Amino acid sequence: CVLCGRTDDCPEKYGEKRTYVEYNLTVHYYCLLMSSGIWQRGEEDEGVDGFLITDIRKEVNRAAKLKCNICKKKGASIGCVAPKCKRSYHFPCGLQRECIFQFMENFRSYCWEHRPVQEFKDKEPRGASQCTICLDLVEHLPVYTVLKSPCCKNAWFHRECLQYQALSAGIFFFRCTVCNNKDKFQKEMLRMGIHIPERDASWELEENAYQDLLHCYQHCDVKRCLCKKGRDYNEPDSKWEIKRCQYCGSRGTHLACSSMKSWEQNWECMECRSIFAKSGIYSKRKKRSLATSEKTSGTTCLLEEPPPKSPRQSPGSPRNFLLQSPKIMCQNLSPCSHLELPASNRVTMSLSPMMSSRNCSLSLRNKHLREKRRKVCNILKELKAQVKTKTTRLNINAENIWSSALKGFRQRIFSPTNTIEVNFSNCKNRLKTNTFAASKHYFFQLLMLHLQNSSLFEGSFGKNLSFDFQAVKENLYFEAGKMIAVSLVHGGPYPGFFSKTLFNCLVYGPENVKPALEDVADVDVAQTIKTIKYANNLSSLQSTLQDCSEFLAAAGCLRPVTALCDKNMLVNDILIYHVIKRITLPLESFRQGLKTLGVLEKMQMHPDVFSSILCHKPERLSAEIVCDLFTIHSSSDVDKVEGADFWMGYLQDVESGESAVTLEDILLFVTGSCYVPSIGFDPEPTIKFLHIRYPIGNRLLNCLELPITKTYQQFKNVMELTIRNTLRVERE
Repeated sequence: CVLCGRTDDCPEKYGEKRTYVEYNLTVHYYCLLMSSGIWQRGEEDEGVDGFLITDIRKEVNRAAKLKCNICKKKGASIGCVAPKCKRSYHFPCGLQRECIFQFMENFRSYCWEHRPVQEFKDKEPRGASQCTICLDLVEHLPVYTVLKSPCCKNAWFHRECLQYQALSAGIFFFRCTVCNNKDKFQKEMLRMGIHIPERDASWELEENAYQDLLHCYQHCDVKRCLCKKGRDYNEPDSKWEIKRCQYCGSRGTHLACSSMKSWEQNWECMECRSIFAKSGIYSKRKKRSLATSEKTSGTTCLLEEPPPKSPRQSPGSPRNFLLQSPKIMCQNLSPCSHLELPASNRVTMSLSPMMSSRNCSLSLRNKHLREKRRKVCNILKELKAQVKTKTTRLNINAENIWSSALKGFRQRIFSPTNTIEVNFSNCKNRLKTNTFAASKHYFFQLLMLHLQNSSLFEGSFGKNLSFDFQAVKENLYFEAGKMIAVSLVHGGPYPGFFSKTLFNCLVYGPENVKPALEDVADVDVAQTIKTIKYANNLSSLQSTLQDCSEFLAAAGCLRPVTALCDKNMLVNDILIYHVIKRITLPLESFRQGLKTLGVLEKMQMHPDVFSSILCHKPERLSAEIVCDLFTIHSSSDVDKVEGADFWMGYLQDVESGESAVTLEDILLFVTGSCYVPSIGFDPEPTIKFLHIRYPIGNRLLNCLELPITKTYQQFKNVMELTIRNTLRVERE
């Protein structure tokens, strides 16, 4: 190398050694990068990666006059950047003497005396732990060869291990091996002299590296194959299409060979079936798909909630665990149906000082929630950048919302990154609008309401996941998570029904969550836990445990109790089993579904703001909220101020119940949605004051065109007449 004078060829230490015969030049890449007197003045394809040959010659001549402070030989091209420090050295000598070279910005170099160090708190333990890269022990010492993770409290690494990891992973995949943090981790490692190359990971650059993963099992394994063309014959979209086992994927069957009518039906091989049978959780009853059960008259839907007066029973109860309610008929649900009463049904009354204080506190809370939801809106807009203009059409039957939604989401052409268009069919209460946006808003509203009341969730207000083995087999928890993620990014409403416990399990992991008694939806189990918790002497506690010994044994909590204080640990164990461990499979499946479009990752990065839309009901529309949604535009010959006064006055009348329409009606008239989507409206709603007789709601542009009137009463009359009649025609 013309700069360091060494013949070593070690790309991991000194960078690639390049020889240019035409220039009679050999140089280590890192020696060139770190030299103090040379800059990239050319394009990438000029000289040596932008370093001009003439500049390299000048740098060699400059370095020839400088003696290395380490090996005492000439040619020291690198100098310490610390003020008043005049040390110079070769790159390999600097590595030997534990200098630090920063491969970023101006490519600074620091000698062994002035190099940056990591901060260590006095209270930090000085023991040893396992390096999570090489799995050997690493001592917790503030030395050059050891580096501490900036994002994890107890993550320590060997410098050499980190450097090899960085060279292999590249800038896109190099991150903390413990918590997966990328930005903070890379920033600290660059500061401490780890070189992170700006290229893809080495495993991504290998040609056909993942070819084996593209192989799909195509063989019929049933005892008697009916296909005349052989067991390996596969004809898509026919009865001779091969369906793989839904659990292992390593066995298959022709649809006809297993009497399957469609691809949507699930199938499991004999090996997987025997495993489930041995574990005691496989049911030999004939499988019935959700779609079939919904279509059968007189039957109930798998995903519907028990009536409020029929609480779920404990496993030991003679009554069925999953009590189901009659179907929720969609024809009774208008596009503006809400669990809460509209503003027009509210009663105005004088407030006592105590109620005024409560209202003030509620207003402050709503203000904080609104601020968090604005942040969520911006995050979801970032995720929406993945959505392409290519469209996927969903044909939805509003009377059978779950089955048709499931069919649409499972169709092969469905992709969460495609723009979704919804077409309602075979529904008496069909929303007759000329825009797919209005249909999509209505579809997501019906879907989220159905999920909230389905048997996948349990509880009254804040809901947790229930355990439904049939739903686990049919992968419905995954589909539910996927639907919620898609709804958030594609303009659906806030779910707003998660319990804090469920949210924390999703964000922080179930092992870091402590459930509470209110998380138990089963009345019998809750009563048992209360009896144990409030037992006031040892004999009554032991008697209670004797009575519910079967339940405790099933929960893995049956143990001898010798003191009254043991009840606290017992209660905690029962809660953890019933609320968390019992639903391990549904929770993991639900988490995988929420990963769609990167929603779960954003939830884990911003838990505080996402809890505002997942754990809190949508705020009731107010005049202030609706007013803030719209931006007012007007032409030069229109009095914008007077028009805005009429508009604001009308919103206040609607909110106070002095109008025949509701704020939801106004929003529906303009946008086709009676709620504010989690991601906001696109385009943002606007208002124009024009010389027209009646207001016009342009749902393609989310634009409300308002008439200019002489008096407020005229403005109010024409607004109510138009909005009421338009929505009445749509609903009828």
